[in-house]
Amino acid sequence: MFDVIKTRLAQGYRTARYPKEPPTLPDRFMGLPVLADERCTSSCTGECARACPVQAISVHPGPLTIDVGKCIFCGKCKQACPDGGISFSGDHRLGTTDRRSLLISSANPRPVFRPLDKARLRLFKYSFKLRQVSAAGCNACEADINVLNTLAFDLSRFGIQFVASPRHADGVLITGPVSKNMALALKKTFDATPAPKVVIAVGTCAISGGVFANHEQVHRGVQELLPVDLYIPGCPPHPYTILDGLLRLLGRIR
Repeated sequence: MFDVIKTRLAQGYRTARYPKEPPTLPDRFMGLPVLADERCTSSCTGECARACPVQAISVHPGPLTIDVGKCIFCGKCKQACPDGGISFSGDHRLGTTDRRSLLISSANPRPVFRPLDKARLRLFKYSFKLRQVSAAGCNACEADINVLNTLAFDLSRFGIQFVASPRHADGVLITGPVSKNMALALKKTFDATPAPKVVIAVGTCAISGGVFANHEQVHRGVQELLPVDLYIPGCPPHPYTILDGLLRLLGRIR
């Protein structure tokens, strides 16, 4: 027992100091897209748009635009662009409260964000309980959400916790494209959550349907069924991206 205590003391403080300190992200992390319209010449044939497997890119007419709510961050557009007009930064801050602001362009270089309204913010800022629903997800987003409960992130230090029953929750956090078979269960979970409540869509599938968007057995994201307060894109989103979105929603960081 004393050896265990000694080892634990030697390990020191293991929880990341985010948001007081910037997160440590891998070099291969693909964050917020950066678009250089000036490199899109008149001879552009839209190779980036054709390379995108989820039709997240529009080139003509208008400026080069990437719908981050559809993007799966595969990087094929970057590889296809002969002029280097598309790149991906290491910026993990992708969450937004406005679906339209996920349309990234030179005129809208990053998503906008507004915290909850004052009434809900007063209730949830320091104690926020969530019921998580996997609505036909592949388990990638679910895994990154689970990581937030580990020692490295320690989500509960912010007063944010996942609960077993929607009746004990302040909101519903949803992953997956919402299959037809899960629609009723999701609706019942939402109805069982006491008002006022929050709906959070995590991952590209939950926002737009992702790679399953046009399949007859799934909906194209949560907003076809429920009013969404927070969108967190990614395939899957990094745990820091999820944490950043939650903290911004609660007005804990700006």
